[in-house]
Amino acid sequence: MSEWPQSLTLIGAGKMGEALLRGWLGGGLDSHGVTILEPNPSPAIAALAAERGIALNPPRAALRAPEALMLAIKPQMLDDAAPAIAPLAGPQTLVISILAGKRIADLAARLPAARAFVRVMPNTPAAVGRGASAGAANASVTAEQRGWTEKLMRAVGLFDWLDDEALIDAVTALSGSGPAYVFALVEALAEAGEGVGLPPEFSMRLARATVEGAGELLHSEPGVAAAKLRENVTSPGGTTAAALNVLRGSDGLGSLLAKAVKAARDRARELAG
Repeated sequence: MSEWPQSLTLIGAGKMGEALLRGWLGGGLDSHGVTILEPNPSPAIAALAAERGIALNPPRAALRAPEALMLAIKPQMLDDAAPAIAPLAGPQTLVISILAGKRIADLAARLPAARAFVRVMPNTPAAVGRGASAGAANASVTAEQRGWTEKLMRAVGLFDWLDDEALIDAVTALSGSGPAYVFALVEALAEAGEGVGLPPEFSMRLARATVEGAGELLHSEPGVAAAKLRENVTSPGGTTAAALNVLRGSDGLGSLLAKAVKAARDRARELAG
């Protein structure tokens, strides 16, 4: 069995599609088996395709159903795009979708010839090989196709399987949207620094470096619980403890994030229609 699919068509090459593609190529996927269908390719995608011999928007008559088909378009585009995509999703094609809110049943209804579907939710740190994703497969996905999925997604970061597709919406809310929460934290931290007298640009540099450094500590010590790392910088009765008493209060960070993640999960469910 091949670790990588021998032919792969990427439908949609925006920021996430490009991040995935670069990760696959860096991981060893043969570029000559890749086709990109993107109506508005960026200069970066056009240059990458030319450099690596990737077929970019070839004539429709030249297209064939690939071993793997990655759907990376916007969820709201699915209905309009499905008639053009359907001929590429054959009975032997593994369809992998990263469309938020679109269930396997939604995909199967629009791509009737396909049998094997995997629904995955990656996130933007995939662009630097540090993505976090999870996926769910239907019963028609073979062991080899599961292996392809793992190879493709682990080329850009962490990947785990879910037994229940319904949990994908929760993954979307936590890790799919999660990078935006971290960026919002940096913004808020910098603004708080300004509030206690730091110059704006200097405060932002400190906030960014602090979050980057904390992330690297998490990454470099995977066996150490986040709670332990927090405790390591918290002296009893000290400055960090005073701040954490606020952040960990009943209306603090934990409560806000719980509400935020639930709101994102609920919105993902709404997108399913």
